[in-house]
Amino acid sequence: MPTARRLRPSEGAADLGATPVQVGLDELGTPLRDVTFVVVDLETTGGRAAEDAITEIGAVKVRGGEVLGEFQTLVDPGGPVPPFIQVLTGITTSMLIGAPTIAQVLPGFLEFARGAVLVAHNAPFDVGFLRAAAARCDRAWPGFQVVDTVRLARRVVLRDEAPNHKLSTLAALFGATETPNHRALADARATVDVLHALLGRLAPLGVTHLEDLATATDPVPADVRRRSTLADGLPDSPGVYLFRGPREEVLYVGVSTTSLRRRVRSYFTSAEKRGRMTEMVRLAVRVDPVVCASPLEARVRELRLIAEHAPRYNRRSRAPERMPWVRLTDEPFPRLSVVRDVRTGTAHIGPFASRALAQQAVDALHATFAVRQCTGRLPAVPAPGAHACVLAEVGRCGAPCVGGQDVAAYAPVVEALREAMTRDPRDVAEAHAVRIRTLAAQERFEDAAVVRDRLTAFVRGAGRAQRHARAAACRELVAARRTQEGGWELVLVRHGRLAGTAVVDRRTDPLPVVASLRAGGEHVTAPVAPATAAHPEETDLVLAWLEQPGVRLVAVDGEWSSPARSAQSVRDAAAAVTLDLVAPRAPLVDDAPTTAVVEPQRTA
Repeated sequence: MPTARRLRPSEGAADLGATPVQVGLDELGTPLRDVTFVVVDLETTGGRAAEDAITEIGAVKVRGGEVLGEFQTLVDPGGPVPPFIQVLTGITTSMLIGAPTIAQVLPGFLEFARGAVLVAHNAPFDVGFLRAAAARCDRAWPGFQVVDTVRLARRVVLRDEAPNHKLSTLAALFGATETPNHRALADARATVDVLHALLGRLAPLGVTHLEDLATATDPVPADVRRRSTLADGLPDSPGVYLFRGPREEVLYVGVSTTSLRRRVRSYFTSAEKRGRMTEMVRLAVRVDPVVCASPLEARVRELRLIAEHAPRYNRRSRAPERMPWVRLTDEPFPRLSVVRDVRTGTAHIGPFASRALAQQAVDALHATFAVRQCTGRLPAVPAPGAHACVLAEVGRCGAPCVGGQDVAAYAPVVEALREAMTRDPRDVAEAHAVRIRTLAAQERFEDAAVVRDRLTAFVRGAGRAQRHARAAACRELVAARRTQEGGWELVLVRHGRLAGTAVVDRRTDPLPVVASLRAGGEHVTAPVAPATAAHPEETDLVLAWLEQPGVRLVAVDGEWSSPARSAQSVRDAAAAVTLDLVAPRAPLVDDAPTTAVVEPQRTA
């Protein structure tokens, strides 16, 4: 029975060490000396694979520098050979009379090359003709890995060594035992010698395994490619990797949901386009792996390690405590405020990725509800000498600061605002939809975009808060999902935090593992909702996993529900614009007539 995994609050690489194990050869990749190559060359009636035909196939099978076999045959192209091709190759039309057709030859060649890596000089030409022939014969192309010696030569043969990268030029440069003569087998034999010479030059650049060959022609600096040995020994499983610098500092934390080894290797190829990552790789001296049971656990551990170490080369998720919220303040005349924490007894939406997004959500609410926008705390009874701001003069505020509204008159505005923030966003969504339609009809598209952006910020912030609130309130939840192998992936969530995970195979009863997971899972203290006990992005990951098709709830301790008319029903501004307005809604406050309100008389 597998052991359930408990996720602890903070885990650095020093705390995540595992018992050393002997690394298998399959985890290191396939050394080039163990790779079987089939070097192929074709002669054809022309240069267009869709219209011309093959006249000769020559191939040499090699492994570890040893020739394992050769394949050579003329092929009847089904028509005459053009005169200039006869002069170039020496293959005449009469020579091909009685030769087998490509339909007869191709099965034998594919069997000869089965399981090998195809090599050709100017591979797109030769492989293109072979693929076209397979299509004409209604045969599936096996999908060989292909190596082009022209591209390899461009990587390591300089112009001062050879004027070009033609096969005859390279064969002379490297002293090939066979001289190319435009006959398939002779050219294939020459290409074998060229391949071996090129691999010898690539070895000092870190190209020593089959996996390296796939990116050997990438424009990667030699010092970066040589550091690919940092990936040697990494496991071929999901997990997190930490690049460490010369002082053991964590430079970068990354995640792989499939293979740690393959993901780390990609940093040393042209697949990595980020200049900052190249700079980081040059500083790194070690890569520490953290093997995880599942992709979800890997993504969560990545977030936690980034938050713990704040690596200089990670740009996201380093400071979750700085993510802002929008709060409805708790006072006689509540207002909206952008804050850094969550308190009990009042409404919140968020958290937001930036203060600018939080402010856009505030603007959306201000545009819908006549809530006060001043920042000071107002007493229940206006102070003598208080005066109203310009918003009251233009009809966008009821002026509670000067007695225009008392607490009872202001309460319905606050209640409608609270309802939009915590339950039903339709007032905000539909009012903004009307405004967007109006502006679009007037061809004021830039103004419509501003309204769209603030509506989108509000909907996303409110939706996130509502989703997180149900997770925060749920003391414990256990869920299961079938794996591709027929087993179960089990997840334990407490107050929105991943508290444990396990994977069982199809032959193991999952219920004892569930019991072990619940007994040994991480203890999580209840948070102040709607904030959860985890990094907001961790809760997003957990909720996304729970919402996948096929996930089953095994046990729930607490409530697990969402409002029927929640902000999740309005995914974005485009959805809001297409809503059917069941009943007329109040226009946006900033569309109200700009007539001054009568200010109440002040008493001396």
